[in-house]
Formats: sequence, structure tokens, C-alpha cells
Amino acid sequence: MVEDQIIERGIKDPRLLDIMRTIPRHEFVPEKYRSAAYEDGPLPIGYDQTISQPFIVAFMTEHLQVEPDHKVLEIGTGSGYQAAVLSGMADHVYTIEIVSELALESRSRLKAMSFNNVTVLAGDGYKGWPEEAPFDRVMVTAAPEKIPQALVDQLRVGGRMVVPIGKQHGIQYLWVITKQKDGTIVKDKVLPVRFVPMVKGE
Repeated sequence: MVEDQIIERGIKDPRLLDIMRTIPRHEFVPEKYRSAAYEDGPLPIGYDQTISQPFIVAFMTEHLQVEPDHKVLEIGTGSGYQAAVLSGMADHVYTIEIVSELALESRSRLKAMSFNNVTVLAGDGYKGWPEEAPFDRVMVTAAPEKIPQALVDQLRVGGRMVVPIGKQHGIQYLWVITKQKDGTIVKDKVLPVRFVPMVKGE
């Protein structure tokens, strides 16, 4: 998977490549899809959610530019695979999942697999995690139609966010957002993508 799908497409970060070699992706997909866990595509994980294509996980992680002392916020835990990858790059990962069943499953899975620097919250990602802010990095793994302001507010000055933006059945692009010293944001459009929509809480 790493050699053929990730390195071949230009991902170079050696820390990231080593981490993705060691994490058993099949543990993060439902039993009936495990034979396809290392194939080049997303897979259903229940509740109308998916685990992202391995290349997309690698691409987003590399563009986030995570350092070992960083505090990272992830929106959209899903099965926990992206959080597991980030945990090897960062000091601590805080991850929010709106589907409470998935949050419980992921919390249990990550704990059982000894990803001890990941904290999972069942909640509304649009609100972020103000109690733990500010964050050095923010990754969003579901697509809002515009950047949630709360996530911008909770991003540290000089911080970086990777987020897919767009409607579910329209065109979506992955954006890299950086927060300037004066609080303004700089946006760079980097890749056309397709993600499940980011769901708001009740």
C-alpha cells in the first residue's frame, strides 16, 4: 500500500511513511471489508461514514506538517485510522466524532491498540473543542460547505488547517488554511476530493 499508492504519488515525509507502514489498517474497517483494507479507495464503516482512501490520508497528513510537539484537533474520527496516523506525528491528538456509536467504538479501539495520546469526544465538530484550544494543527475529514469559524478561532497563530470544502454532490476541494499573526487566514486550494458531508449537531 505504502509503496504503490503513496510513495508512487509523491508523498515523501519519512516519518509519515514509517507510521503508515506500521499501523494495521485492517483493524479500522468492518470485518466484511478487511480483505480490501489495503486497496486504493475509501471503505464504508457504517452510519453513512467512510474510512478515507490511504493516499488521501497520507496527502492530508503531509500537508498538515505536524511536528512532534504539536497539539492536533481532528474533526471526524470515523473508525480512528486518521487519528492513529496523526498520533505518531504529534504530541497529542484530540478528535471529535458526531456519531456517538463511532466515537465509542473508536475510543475503545484506539485504547486497545495503545494509541495513548489520542482523546476521543462524541460531539459537534462545528463547535471544535474550546476547552483544549488553541491547537497547532486542525484536520477536518468531512466536508463543510464553508470553513467553520469556531475552528479558525481555535487555531493557534501560525497554525495550519487542512479541510475539504464543498457540497456533497457538488465540487469539493481540499484547502490548506494558515492563520496569520493578525488573525487573518490564507487559503490555498490543493486537490479536488470527495468526502462525506460534515454533519451539524442538533
